[in-house]
Order: sequence, then C-alpha cells, then structure tokens
Amino acid sequence: MASTSPNPTTAVSAPGKVLLAGGYLVLDRAYTGLVFGLSARINVIAQEIKTSPGVQLSEIVVKSPQFLEAQWRYGYRLAEGDGGIKVTQLQIGSHINPNPFVETTLSYVLSYISRASASYRRHPSHTIKPARLLVLADNDYYSAPSSPPHSTASTSGSDTSSTTPQPSPSTRFASFPVTLSSAHKTGLGSSAALVTALAASLLGHYLSPQIFDVSTAKGKTVLHNLAQAAHCAAQGKVGSGFDVAAAVWGSCLYRRFSPGVLAGLGEVGSRGFGARLQALVDDEGGKVWDAEVRKEGVSLPAGVAVRMCDVDCGSQTVGMVKGVLKWRGEKEDEAEAIWEELQRRNEGLAEVLREGRTGEIRERVRGVREMIRKMGRESGVPIEPESQTELLDALEGVEGVYGGVVPGAGGFDALALLVRDDKETEERLKEFLARWSKEKGGMVSLLGVKGEMEGVRTERLEEYHGWVAES
Repeated sequence: MASTSPNPTTAVSAPGKVLLAGGYLVLDRAYTGLVFGLSARINVIAQEIKTSPGVQLSEIVVKSPQFLEAQWRYGYRLAEGDGGIKVTQLQIGSHINPNPFVETTLSYVLSYISRASASYRRHPSHTIKPARLLVLADNDYYSAPSSPPHSTASTSGSDTSSTTPQPSPSTRFASFPVTLSSAHKTGLGSSAALVTALAASLLGHYLSPQIFDVSTAKGKTVLHNLAQAAHCAAQGKVGSGFDVAAAVWGSCLYRRFSPGVLAGLGEVGSRGFGARLQALVDDEGGKVWDAEVRKEGVSLPAGVAVRMCDVDCGSQTVGMVKGVLKWRGEKEDEAEAIWEELQRRNEGLAEVLREGRTGEIRERVRGVREMIRKMGRESGVPIEPESQTELLDALEGVEGVYGGVVPGAGGFDALALLVRDDKETEERLKEFLARWSKEKGGMVSLLGVKGEMEGVRTERLEEYHGWVAES
C-alpha cells in the first residue's frame, strides 16, 4: 500500500533550448552540439485531487489554461504481466483532443513510479492517487497573439478544473485566444521541456525524496533517461535528444546516445515492460546510456548574452532533416568533409566563448554560417534561407551585435544572436527589427528570453499565485 501521508503539491520548471552550434551534426555520435538552455520555461504543478471518504478515483487531469480547450483527462490502470501503467484518455464533452506528448509521458512516468516506489518499500504494488497537473508556459514559447486574450476569470485560487484566472499578455503567463494546436511556436523546444517538467513534477509528487530528488545528480540522471524514453516514444522516432538534455541539465556540450539504447524497450502494456523500463531508467553502473553531457567549459563571456528573434513562421524540421540525411547518404565523402569542417568551426566558436575572446566572436560566427550555407546548397535544403541570410547580415550592423545564426535544423524558426548584454543594445535591436518588419513585411521581434545555464529545478508555489487550486 502507498504511504498514508498526502502527496505534496510539487512545482517544477524546465528550460527551452537553442542549439547554437551543431545542427545536423548532433544526429551523429561522432560529433557534438553546443546547446544553451533558455530563460523561457515550461512549468508544471502537480497537485493531489482530494476525494470524499470511500470514493475511489483513478484519474489524472492535465490543464493548460493559457489556451482554449486545453484540458485532458486520463484514466489509468496497471496492465497484466508487469506491462506498466496503461493510460486511457477520457472524453470531455463531445470530443477527444489527443495530446501524444502528455499521454505518453504519463504512461511512462507512472509505470516507472509504480515499480520504483514498490521496490523501495519491498511491496508488490504502489497505489497512484488521482492528481491534477497544471501546465504554464512562459510567453516566449509562442508568438504574441494578434487579438486580445480571452476573458478574465476569478483569481480567488478556486479549483482549476472549473474556472482559472486569465492574466493579461503583460504578465508572465499570457492567455492566447487559440487552441494549443493552432498556436504559433517560436521553436524553443516546448515539447522536450514539457515532457521533462511533467516527468519531474510527477516523480516529485508521488515518490519520496529518498527515491527521487531532482536537485541531485542521481535524480537528474533518472529524469534524463526517463524523459528521453518518453519523448522519443511520443515523437514516434529516436531523436538526438539534445533538447531533453538541455531541459534537464541546462547549457552543455552534448553527444547523442546510441539509438539502440531504446531498441528493446517495447510498448506500454507489453509483458515485462515495467521491469524493462525501470532497468533502462535506473541504468545501474551507467552501462546502457552512452549520451555525453558536459557542462564544464560551456559558458558565455561576461557581458555577452544569447538572445532570440521570433520570425513568426516556423519550419518543418522533420522534412528538412530527412533531406539533409538523404543527401549525406548519397554524397558520403562530400558530406563528411563539410561535417568535419563545420565541427571544427563549431568548436572554435565554443572556445572563444569559453575563453571570453569577444573580439573574435563575429569572425567565428561568420565561419560557422559559411559552412551551414554550403551544406544547404549541396543538399538542396534551405538551412539558412536567403531572407534569413539578409536579416542576419543586416543585424551585424547593429551596434552591440556580435553575430547570429539560424540555430538547430535551420529554416524559419527563431534566430539566435550573440549580443552585448545591456539595455542600450536591446533597445537598438528592437528599433532595428521594428523598421525591418515595416520595410520588408511580416513580423520579426526580439523575444525577452535569454540564454541561461540552469536546467530543471523545483519552484516555489508562490510563483503561481492565482493559478494553483488551494488544498
């Protein structure tokens, strides 16, 4: 049986990411990526749903109150043959609105929790009480809404399953007058941060600190392994995992794990899934996971910041990656020469940042961009589209801007800039981008987000006053 003490309300946040150097290279274990965590965070608050005496409820409610129709309800049960915890979405009103990242994360994390707690207590099973999960995203994950937010509700701290306060766009958590699927993402890694924060909040809510503590290296390792497995399953493919690594560990130099790490796990509900998942996540002796996450030596010079520009028209990253990998397979020697040189230039950029040689940043960034454009020309994939090239070149003329790149897989997601970290540079950037948008059409704006070193962390409940239902 589970402990009779109530499961604590747990608030956790995980950062977004920007792959400043290493786009495409990070897909191959022979190369590394320089990834920075961002100050924009996905926040998840896990809270027990109290029931009347004698009433049994097996339900988890997930709500993202910044968006329309963003509520999901799930039933859960223990599958036979140690198949883990099966999660079933429940209908709300007349329809079911699937969210594979939430549903998959719930099934993976609850499956791990049921075994981890039982193993610690030497009991055969663990009772998972009903819970409510509140998801709040910092505004920079989404392009600003073009119309006013939906109406404001009571801020009395009432049950979030009914009415929820809706702050104005000037607050940390703006309301968006659209469904989550219709929102324009800025490309900061919301799915990885969501999976990581969901997993961490559930682990902290259901497990005692003796079993899981996200502030420790051991806790972060467990969270990393579990979040990587869940994120890959939700995506339907094994990605490089740099975004989850940044969500857990923060800014780092990352080398991907071998895809074969997840090969034998199987699906939730399959016989023995629970034991396989626990063994994979706990990874006694570190024999399975071969990802490398190095935080030492990853830094920015004093007075230099990573800033992001939203171009408000994201890219289809999957299609771009497939195009580049197809070219690499067909032109192996030509591609390898480009990848080796790009890795060398990426390492050079990381070195000048680490050593504080600000006078060399612009030259290093230009060298990286030159190879990215060459890769784009040879593969036929617009990694740095002409309009982005024009904008990045023009931004170099703004005083205080050292240079910038189209990060990650490229395309039209948010640009990453290395800039002088002062108010004057920020104001010049805003003025420049306003003029550029007016002259060129479209909308380009400076996001408030900055690069930061810290990964996942627990938060004080006071940060979410008015959003969290009172116990």
